[in-house]
Amino acid sequence: MTREKAMERGKIWRHFDFWLMGAVTLLIIFGIAMIRSATLTSIDTDIQQLTNRQILYTVIGTFVFFVVIAIDYRLWGALANTIYFFLIGLLLWVEASAATTFGAARWIDLGIIQFQPSELGKFLIVLTLANFVANRAEEISRLNFVLRTLVHVGLPVILVFLQPDLSTAIIYGVVWFAVLWAAGLRWQHIALFGSIMAIVLPIAFLIIVETPGLSYMARRIIVFVLPDPSSPAYQDAAYNINQALISIGSGGWFGQGYGHGSQVQLRFLKVRHTDFIFSAISNEFGFVGGLIVILLLAFVVYRIFRAGRLARDTFGSYVCYGIGAIILYQSFFNIGMNMKLLPVAGLPLPFVSYGGSSLWTFLFGIGLVESVILRHKQIEF
Repeated sequence: MTREKAMERGKIWRHFDFWLMGAVTLLIIFGIAMIRSATLTSIDTDIQQLTNRQILYTVIGTFVFFVVIAIDYRLWGALANTIYFFLIGLLLWVEASAATTFGAARWIDLGIIQFQPSELGKFLIVLTLANFVANRAEEISRLNFVLRTLVHVGLPVILVFLQPDLSTAIIYGVVWFAVLWAAGLRWQHIALFGSIMAIVLPIAFLIIVETPGLSYMARRIIVFVLPDPSSPAYQDAAYNINQALISIGSGGWFGQGYGHGSQVQLRFLKVRHTDFIFSAISNEFGFVGGLIVILLLAFVVYRIFRAGRLARDTFGSYVCYGIGAIILYQSFFNIGMNMKLLPVAGLPLPFVSYGGSSLWTFLFGIGLVESVILRHKQIEF
């Protein structure tokens, strides 16, 4: 390597956002600690191994993170069409061959691990949509262009919905809105689509209710909107959210102590290492512990949006805004459902909940943001 190239690389790495990476690292470490606490008293030997698996997932995710950083983010834009067809291919693979688990077919069995393509798809659609919009920025005021972006996102949304996975499909919609909002989506178009959604959503809900295999989605919404404590269906569907509220409430200000949370250690709180890990945190670390996690997530989102503002081009900016919107929405929704402010959905808490696919893809997203940050200025020779 010549001296000039070494100096060029040094200038690039000088902009690395250590604050962003530090906050993400704290969230991952805290998540591993909570997964250990949540599985301490489990009688299932497979569950007891989840902490070690999450550590392994973190090592793999860290490797993914640094590989993505080393790649100039603009290369992803040049490969956007290939990436889009790759995503569609993965989702079609799931539709054709994935085994059904807990009423949904979302995972591809790779032998050693199971991989959930829709998780990676959230960030791949950011790349393809950001490139699509950035290359046609002057057309953002035209309705036909906005409709074309809807078609771009709509195909993967349909494939994810059919798995069925409504909560992840909605995230793809959040990405669409975030990127187009950043590009300057007109208020008239927002009002138009809002009116259409007001008409379509009730019809879609009725279709979900009547469609075998999708009724569990409707049941979760009905339990949230029209609770009926006397109904056996309500008692079954609402059990976990009620235990989550008890966990949060019994934690008080400072919690019952690490490894001593009554709802966690006595296993009243189910899926406490995944969807309801925030309730487990609140049970053992109280209001203060939960607030710290919220502030760390908010700081991560702030640093990502800041990276979008400093990006050297619109493509990099849209990538950051899309990734920031994913983390913001998923964090807000996960914490909201833990507190019974939103319907229950299978959305893990970013960087904290157990899961390889989720952790790898979020670290992939943070790697993309850092790649934008490292190259936010033209290199001067």
